[in-house]
Amino acid sequence: MANIQEVARKAGVSSATVSRVLNNTTAVSSTTRIKVEKAIEELKYAPSMLGRNLRNSESRLLLVLIHTFSNPYYTEIINGIEDYSIANGYNILLCETDSNASRETTFLNMVKNKLADGMISMNPTVDLEKLTGLAEKHPIILCSDYYETMEIPYVAIDNEAAAYKAVKHLIKLGHEKIAFINFDERILYARQRRKGYERALNEFNIPIQDQWIYNSQGLEFHNGVQAMRKFLQLEEKPTAVFAVSDTLAIGALKETNERGLNVPDDMAVVGFDNISFSNMTNPTLTTVSQPMYNMGYKAAEMLIDSIKGQPVESVIMDYELVMRESTIN
Repeated sequence: MANIQEVARKAGVSSATVSRVLNNTTAVSSTTRIKVEKAIEELKYAPSMLGRNLRNSESRLLLVLIHTFSNPYYTEIINGIEDYSIANGYNILLCETDSNASRETTFLNMVKNKLADGMISMNPTVDLEKLTGLAEKHPIILCSDYYETMEIPYVAIDNEAAAYKAVKHLIKLGHEKIAFINFDERILYARQRRKGYERALNEFNIPIQDQWIYNSQGLEFHNGVQAMRKFLQLEEKPTAVFAVSDTLAIGALKETNERGLNVPDDMAVVGFDNISFSNMTNPTLTTVSQPMYNMGYKAAEMLIDSIKGQPVESVIMDYELVMRESTIN
């Protein structure tokens, strides 16, 4: 493989001139540029991106921090991040913390030590003190999960309003006994979605029953099964369930079907996210659709703008309630 010195000899210029052509600087005449580009083409010269990045003090790598690979919610967001990043000359590195503090520190240090140019965090359990310190000197964008007390720019939806709309949909269908499957309420979106649930009930003067609120220990399908199993053991059973994620809702739907109950006549179910599986269940799942691909695409755009020194502001995106067979026949 040809090197930069061979290109310079063939074009009759210095190595520095070849470098200026490669970096597209204006300090090269059009005649010289043509000669260098011709030599590059004839020698099939491919510049070392690693060397170029080191000279420019950049890695062209974006770190994407997530809690777990097992959650299908992240898939479309990551696709959006990747598409924008690659189109703009960056690659992404997916990093799973799985609530492991040591792994999380390792990933954050990659940004701190400039092994990555910036980071998009989708990890709701990240160490906030470390993240805040990192964001003071390095480009950080939050996607989906953000924090009210932090000034780090984020992309998200209005979780409270979305949950309110989902529960109001159930009320308008005639349901008053509406259960709620939530997640860890130390996480902002869980608190916001509970607020939306309670706001809808309060608006229609429906009492909030503690026995119909279940705080799940995880977001896996089996956690939704456990929640629905608990509700169906109650003396006074709910007639509808709203879950803070599709994975929980699909688990609840599975348990309902296995008990021989009819959905939606005996039990209506609403999820949140609109992951790909939600349209494949039996019956298909009514859910709040987040613009996941667009959220990821916008987060990557904001991060690259921040890396370039441009100001960025937080973005609240639209959502949609997608009504399917789990609430309407």
